[in-house]
Amino acid sequence: MSTFVVLECQTQPDKVDEVKNFLRKVLPDTRAYEGFESLVVHQNQEDPTSLMMYEQWSTRANYEAYLAWRTETGALDEFVAMLAGPPSFRFFDLVDA
Repeated sequence: MSTFVVLECQTQPDKVDEVKNFLRKVLPDTRAYEGFESLVVHQNQEDPTSLMMYEQWSTRANYEAYLAWRTETGALDEFVAMLAGPPSFRFFDLVDA
């Protein structure tokens, strides 16, 4: 069963475009990573510094391996440096309802 990841972050006010350009640069590698299924980025209509990424991965282990790789390459630190605070990661399972 797939794992759904919600990553929410607040960019520094002067870094919104830089963050979006950074994501455009790095997300092709994300989409090629083992276990990746889908990812969309949303920007808050009332607060353009607020971004949400909704991701789907084969397993949580796949996502955790991906995040470890992003940490090792320094990309996660580069991303976090443009934020106003630490990002929030939440993990969900699909409910048959």
